[in-house]
Amino acid sequence: MLTRIKFCGMTRAEDVGRAVDLGVDALGFVFVKQSPRYLTIEEARKLIQMVPPFVGTVGLFMDAEQDEVEAAVRRTGLNLLQFHGSEKEEFCRQFSMPYLKAVPVGSVDSIVSYCADFPSASGFVLDSHSAGQMGGTGKSFAWNRIPESLDRPVILAGGLTPENVSQAVHEVRPYAVDVSSGIEVTRGKKDVEKMRKFIEETRNGQERA
Repeated sequence: MLTRIKFCGMTRAEDVGRAVDLGVDALGFVFVKQSPRYLTIEEARKLIQMVPPFVGTVGLFMDAEQDEVEAAVRRTGLNLLQFHGSEKEEFCRQFSMPYLKAVPVGSVDSIVSYCADFPSASGFVLDSHSAGQMGGTGKSFAWNRIPESLDRPVILAGGLTPENVSQAVHEVRPYAVDVSSGIEVTRGKKDVEKMRKFIEETRNGQERA
């Protein structure tokens, strides 16, 4: 199975264009005001308009109000939602859109039990952050904590870089990998060479698997 690749925290038009040219599968846009990668709805709309068909556009939210999510979906054209806060199943599913739920691996005792509370999720983002944080910290977690019994796609995040993603893909064999700080020069500004290398090393890890 081909490992999908998502670049998250996109903030600049040139980075979106380069990522698309390199063949990324999905791009993430952050709607969390506390984040250095935060975008307003209008800023995100302009970037998402650049994204061609068959490249996914993912909106990242953390404990947002219902009307905030609805406005972002309506005005930007997002096609996938990603929730990083204390949202419950009922909140996540009400938008009638596919969604991912982030699992704060740093503060859950059982990944399986946490995921069981979200039967409508399309997949789970396993990240190194603790509850109340949103990821993008550049820190990884012990990949051997990931159970084999999860019945939906696993998106591996947390501390991935061009230097370690090949090994991560080889060990975990995730449905997708999700990177933000690992391909940046500074927060929110991507490095084209790191983006290229990340994709290359993801493919290398898949060949090893």
